[in-house]
Amino acid sequence: MDRNKQVNFLLASIQAVTLTIRRLGEVPGGHLYAQFMGVLDLQTYERIIGILKAGGHVSERGHLLTWTGPAMVESPVEQAA
Repeated sequence: MDRNKQVNFLLASIQAVTLTIRRLGEVPGGHLYAQFMGVLDLQTYERIIGILKAGGHVSERGHLLTWTGPAMVESPVEQAA
């Protein structure tokens, strides 16, 4: 995979993990990783969680990840669903 594709993949992965935690509000870390393990290795997943924690967007208590960043603002389409 070329460098550009790697960067795009990493950015998409960060976005996917972020949106998942944000929408759920809280989730056990192991359960979340199980959903992503087909596309992310454990080291990359842990780095993403570390970035989110360092940025103040996620807190971790035991194995529970909790969204602490800004509230999710749903689009009108999401609100109608």
